[in-house]
Amino acid sequence: MSATYLTHARIILPDRVIERGALLIEDGRIAAIEPDGAPPGARNVDLDGQTLMPGLIDLHCDAIEKEAEPRSRVQFPMDFAVAQVDRRNAAAGITTPYHALSFANNEWGVRNNLAAAQLARAIRAFRGQGLVDNRVHCRYEITDPQAMEVLAALIDEGSVDLLSVMDHSPGQGQFKTMEAYLQYMMGNHGMDRVQAEAAAEAKRRAATGAGARVEQLVAHAQRAGVPTASHDDDSVHRIATMRNLGMTISEFPITLDTAKAAVSCGLATIMGAPNMLRGGSQSGSMRAIDAIRAGVATCLCSDYQPSTLIGAVYLAVAQAGLPWPQAVALVTSNPAQACGLNDRGRIAQGLRADLIAVTQVAGMPLVSHTWSEGRLAFATQYPGGSGTPRAQAIAA
Repeated sequence: MSATYLTHARIILPDRVIERGALLIEDGRIAAIEPDGAPPGARNVDLDGQTLMPGLIDLHCDAIEKEAEPRSRVQFPMDFAVAQVDRRNAAAGITTPYHALSFANNEWGVRNNLAAAQLARAIRAFRGQGLVDNRVHCRYEITDPQAMEVLAALIDEGSVDLLSVMDHSPGQGQFKTMEAYLQYMMGNHGMDRVQAEAAAEAKRRAATGAGARVEQLVAHAQRAGVPTASHDDDSVHRIATMRNLGMTISEFPITLDTAKAAVSCGLATIMGAPNMLRGGSQSGSMRAIDAIRAGVATCLCSDYQPSTLIGAVYLAVAQAGLPWPQAVALVTSNPAQACGLNDRGRIAQGLRADLIAVTQVAGMPLVSHTWSEGRLAFATQYPGGSGTPRAQAIAA
C-alpha cells in the first residue's frame, strides 16, 4: 500500500493537540507523527488546518434497520441494506460501526429472529469488502425465549461482536408507563392501539424464566470472548445484578445515580449522541450532557443516526468544557477499550490508520475525509469549509 502524508492538520492526540502538524500513513498503519518529511512517492494531502482525529467507533446504532426496512413492512434485500449503511458510516467518519440488531421473536419488521439473523450474517459476509470495519451488535430481548438458539448459533459462528440484553416491557427501563410503551409501538412501528396492547400483554407473559435465559446466554457469549452489555439500566440494584453477571458495559443508564453506580463498579457507560444534539432524551431519561458534566459518561454512540456522533464531540467541548482529547475519547479510545479493540481508537504510532478530518461548514463540524486502515474511504470538499474548529458555533 502506498504512503499518505497528511500536512497542516490540527491533530488530536490522547493527551494533547498539535497545531498545523503532519502525520504519515504506511501499510494501513500510523507510521509517524510529525515526521521529517514525506517518503518518495507518498500522496500528499494538505488538510489546511482541519482537525484530524481517530476514526469514530460507534458501539450502538440501529440505522441499518431503516436501510433494510425504510417503511413498515417494506423491506429491501439485506446485502443492499448493508452496503448502503456502510457508505453512510464512511461519510459520518465512523470507521468501526457496531450495527445493533434486535432479536425480539416476531414482534415487527426486521426486529424478529429470522430477519435479524439474516442481517447479522449479511454484515459478516460484507466484512473486508466495505468502506469501513462493519461489526455486529446483537440485542437480546429477554422476554423472547425463541432467540436463545438463534443467538447461540451466531455466537458460535463468529457473527457476534457485542451482545447486549434488554427489557422493553412497559413499567420499567425506557418505558416507565404503559402509555409510553403504547405510544412508542404505535408511532414507531405502525401498530394500532389494539395491536400495541397485545404486544405489551405478550411481553408480560413471556417474562417467565427471563433471568435464567439471560445468565445462560451471557455466559455463552463470554466464553466465546464476546463483550456483553446491559441496556436501559434503571436502578443501582440492576447495575449490581448485571455486574455480577460479568457485564462490562451499561447502555443508556436511565438516571444519574444509575450511571454513577455503573462507573463506580467498573462498567463503561454509553450515552446517545442524538440526546446531545436534541438537548434531552426522547423517553424522558437522563440528558447525555448532564452525564458528561458529572463525569459518568464513558462513551457516546449514534444510537439511530450516524451523523450525530461528530457533532456530539464538539458539543462536549462547547457545553461541558471538556478538553479536546477527552471529548474525542468519548467516541474513539473509550469505546475501543470497552470492546477490547487494542489496535485503534488513538492517534499513536503503529496503530491502525483509522482517521478522519473534520471541517466547519455553516458553523457545523462535518467530516471531509475518512481513512479506514489507511485507505481513503470518503472524501469531499465543501465550498465554504473552514479548517479552524469553532466549538461555540454549534452550542445550544
